[in-house]
This record gives sequence, C-alpha cells and structure tokens, in this order.
Amino acid sequence: MSDVLLFDYWRSSASYRVRIALNLKGIAYHAVPTDLLAREQKAPDYVARNPQGLVPMLHIDGLDLTQSLAIIDYLDMTRPDPRLIPTDPAARAATLARAMIIIADIHPLNNLRMLHYLKNEMGHDQAAIDTWYRHWIAEGFAALEKLAPETGLFGGDTPDLVDLCLVPQVANARRFELDMAPYPRLTRIDGELQALPAFAAAHPEQVKPA
Repeated sequence: MSDVLLFDYWRSSASYRVRIALNLKGIAYHAVPTDLLAREQKAPDYVARNPQGLVPMLHIDGLDLTQSLAIIDYLDMTRPDPRLIPTDPAARAATLARAMIIIADIHPLNNLRMLHYLKNEMGHDQAAIDTWYRHWIAEGFAALEKLAPETGLFGGDTPDLVDLCLVPQVANARRFELDMAPYPRLTRIDGELQALPAFAAAHPEQVKPA
C-alpha cells in the first residue's frame, strides 16, 4: 500500500483537483473516502489532524497537507514534473489569478457547507438554491471564458493549475444544469482534458465508493 494517503470525498471538487494533480505527476496514493454527508470529516480523530474538518487532506512525506491549492503547490515544489504552476513571476501570477476565479470566487459560494446553510438556516427551497449555484458559476465562467485561449489548454500544450480547477467546476455546472453554450472555449478545453487518462481516472464516477 502507498504511504501517500488522500482523504477525499468523491464529489468534492477540491478533492477532484488534487486527484488530477496526483495522477498527472504519477504519484501513487491510497484513497481514504471521507463521507461529507455522514460528517466523517468532523470525526475527532480527523479534526485532530485537520482542524478545519474539510477535505481534501493529503498525507505525504510525513506531513498532513490541507487546502487543495496548498497541496498542489507543495507537489509542484517537491515533484515538479510536470509543472502545474509556472515559475516565471508574470506567468505564475496570471495562472494563479485565473485559478482563483474558481478556487476563491466560485467554489466557496457553492460548497456543501454553503448549500446546507442556505437550506437549513436560511430556509431556501431547492429551486432557489440551484439558482444561487448557477448564478455564481455563470459569473465566474463569464470572466474565465474571456481569459481562455482560442486553441490549446490554459497551460498551452499541457495542463496547468487552471485546467485542473476547470474540469471539476464544469462537472458541477453540468450537474446543476447550467447552460454551457455561452462558454464555448471552456467547453472545448474541458472536452480535451476529459480525454486525458489522468483526468478521466480522477472523475467522481471513477472513484465513487461502491
């Protein structure tokens, strides 16, 4: 068994990003399914290692790493082939800015904690919650579409951090029935990425517990 452990939830887009990164870098790992609906991420032994009580958490090199961006950055620093975040300062800033549209602007407003709060504390029905979900993806995708290349991937010939963030977010968009017609570049890039083995193997349906 690999000594690299990934505590994840099959539908978590943050976990999905990390699965893709591990696959691209050829890092063997053992998945530890952590059911968010059953609140396994709030178990005392898990919170003792990850005080936020969130997924993913990657145990690697004797460390417990949390937050998908921090995990991917660590992997890039310690196992730089293939590189996902450029080292050139200008290119790095551009890549991080694009990725943060998803990581910082879309995802936090649409994660499971937010959806549960809207339903259980604010009393919104599912239709209103779904409208909320689609709104924030559409707002982020409208900007990201303008920043997307006409040909190739965000990373050019090979995937980069933005590509890793895009695929899980497109999966969420389709799950909540967002019309993708206004985003032809993002749709094209997603299609090209889905054809890559590292992305296909990380898909939620491929890692969903039996």
